Amino acid sequence: MDIKNLISQMTIEEKASLCSGADFWHTKAVERLGIPQMMVSDGPHGLRKQDLTKENFNESIKAVCFPAACALACSFDKDLIFRLGQALGNQCQAEDVGVILGPGANIKRSPLCGRNFEYFSEDPYLASNIAASHIKGVQSKNVGTSLKHFLANNQENRRMSVSAEISERTLHEIYLAAFETAVREAKPWTVMCSYNRVNGEYSSENHWSLTEILREKWGFDGFVVSDWGAVNDRVKGLPAGLDLEMPSSGGVNDAKLAEAVRDGKLPEKALDLACERILTIVDRYLSGRDEKAVWDKEADHELSAEISAQCMVLLKNEDEILPLSKDKKIAFIGKFAEKPRYQGGGSSHINSFKVTDALTASAKYAKVSYAQGYDTAEDVTDQALLDEAVKLAAESDVAVVFAGLTDLFESEGFDRTHMGIPNCQNQLIEKICDVQPNTVVVLHNGSPVEMPWLSRVKGVLECYLGGQAVGQAQCRILFGEEAPSGKLAETFPKKLSDNPSFLNFPGEGDRVEYREEIFVGYRYYDYKDMDVLFPFGFGLSYTTFEYTDMKVSADSFSPDEGLEVRVTVKNTGKMAGREAVQLYVSDCESSVIRPVKELKGFEKIYLEPGQSGEVVFRLDRRSFTFYSEKIHDWFAESGDFCIMIGSSSRDIRLSKTITMVSQETLPFRADPNTTMGDIMDNEKARPYIQPLIDDYVKAMNLDGDMTELGEATKLMMEAQLRDNPLRVMVSFTDGRFTHEDIARICNEINGEFSK
Repeated sequence: MDIKNLISQMTIEEKASLCSGADFWHTKAVERLGIPQMMVSDGPHGLRKQDLTKENFNESIKAVCFPAACALACSFDKDLIFRLGQALGNQCQAEDVGVILGPGANIKRSPLCGRNFEYFSEDPYLASNIAASHIKGVQSKNVGTSLKHFLANNQENRRMSVSAEISERTLHEIYLAAFETAVREAKPWTVMCSYNRVNGEYSSENHWSLTEILREKWGFDGFVVSDWGAVNDRVKGLPAGLDLEMPSSGGVNDAKLAEAVRDGKLPEKALDLACERILTIVDRYLSGRDEKAVWDKEADHELSAEISAQCMVLLKNEDEILPLSKDKKIAFIGKFAEKPRYQGGGSSHINSFKVTDALTASAKYAKVSYAQGYDTAEDVTDQALLDEAVKLAAESDVAVVFAGLTDLFESEGFDRTHMGIPNCQNQLIEKICDVQPNTVVVLHNGSPVEMPWLSRVKGVLECYLGGQAVGQAQCRILFGEEAPSGKLAETFPKKLSDNPSFLNFPGEGDRVEYREEIFVGYRYYDYKDMDVLFPFGFGLSYTTFEYTDMKVSADSFSPDEGLEVRVTVKNTGKMAGREAVQLYVSDCESSVIRPVKELKGFEKIYLEPGQSGEVVFRLDRRSFTFYSEKIHDWFAESGDFCIMIGSSSRDIRLSKTITMVSQETLPFRADPNTTMGDIMDNEKARPYIQPLIDDYVKAMNLDGDMTELGEATKLMMEAQLRDNPLRVMVSFTDGRFTHEDIARICNEINGEFSK
């Protein structure tokens, strides 16, 4: 397709028309010029392609539902996610879908966000790297992805209009960082802008985020598509960087674009550029169309089971109650054992061609009895169901309760109001614990829940939303066919009020302030040294792993050199298993407030019993920097850093302190109101005020005998030296330094920094 030539032949109306959808799921064709349309489809953990034979656009074809993002991130396995992406890409080729909408890389700021099940993590490094693997897998099949929802879509409440008020540093270190690696390394064909505003500007018309950050800084070269219905001002949005509006506005916004061009309010070259970006992706897909692609749904169902099993997180295993003994009388209790909740509600809902539940799958392993225990239609205790379940539990050797959130508690479109699971389920678990000491809880949920019964049960298996083969995967883990290897991609706080966003979620009116700033998730809990229910990165196994022989490539290095870290991991147990090895970096002494530690590397390794393997991490400049609002960029500050290797954020096995030697400096400007301490802390500025410091010390006798005044007075005066602005020293040195002297000193300092 000769794109530039085609655009030159198009009328203004045709160009404007091309920048919006033909309907809900297709780009527009220009038949006069032989330009075809392309279909896009909802995802991201399955193909929700509209059944075009049905009038209702919500009716989709039979497909395969893989685990949702909340589960996938717990795999800590980039290769596994790449395989999932390949399967999705193949499905799209088989169904002639050019772009699948996803993955979602938004940060899990609060456990209450109704769409958390579609997002990966509270940590931007994990979220962006998992998203990158997903994108690479899909696009390896010459099918595009649409990384979403850009930017700061962290709640459902007023999601179409709320303004996320976020500081510059917080945006870059947390909310932009969740997308950055995915864009830079995986190069998604499209990026989807979010509904909300960021610092007052709608995402669909935010030139700073869509052009200055996404394209100019990160090198994005695809097209930006609106979330469905996210366009506020179409004419303003197009030059800001919004190329494609979805779905169709019925020609209303097309006419506005054409009129703006004719009136000279919108440069035609901006319209041409948007058309070029859209047609480039359409041509990329069509030129690589695989008409022979075959969708083996049964094979993908088995892949879904494999992936789901590797994402499940074993949170508790007292007295090694798991894996279950096939010789015991086992009771499966809870409706989710027979009809599991395996995906979230809303636009990503997949029309699964089959679902395997745990009760059916258990027949392969043991004879299992079943009681429903509760209903999911409403949160009301059914006494007959409860009594039946308690009776069965009492007659069994072990009770496995399948519980979690229903669609009434968690879905796209609304946020949760609390962290609890339905009361009827909590009551069921408590009553079962009264009669059965050997109780295991299997959870189905899209984000953290409170567990008031945790101390009474012996086992907890967190399955999140595990896809249509969740029952097969659950039984693989419960009966020990494989060892659990998932790790939490988010912290489980003990209670909702512990969460750092608690006082500012979901905001007031049409504004929400991110006052916790960079302290999201474990960054906050670790800095506060706060007890949590389960920490970030946590997950048990049926085997054990030993970490030894940590090596770093250099004890001292420059930011551009980076660092290589190696560690040996050995399976010291009796069962084969996978271990997600995590690397954290801690700045030992920073000029700004930084988290205690931050995830900067993770690798999954499979080991047979007794087998050892080496895990290698490569850290770059970014692994050690913080975002400075003084230079509006990342800053590498010289100093000591601690490299930590662990099994979770709170299970650090090995550590080593290294030194980064950086030649970078931050700009500095002095004026009469600059404090002495700020200047004293700057190596380049301090020499210019040394005489002033000496004079103050002499005047206050800080270097002499302070016996009569006492140590407290000395500490007070030393503190004043640091905290006082320069102008105050005119008074404190009895006029020996004048205001003119202070002005001269400031000019000398500023002159030094202007060189």
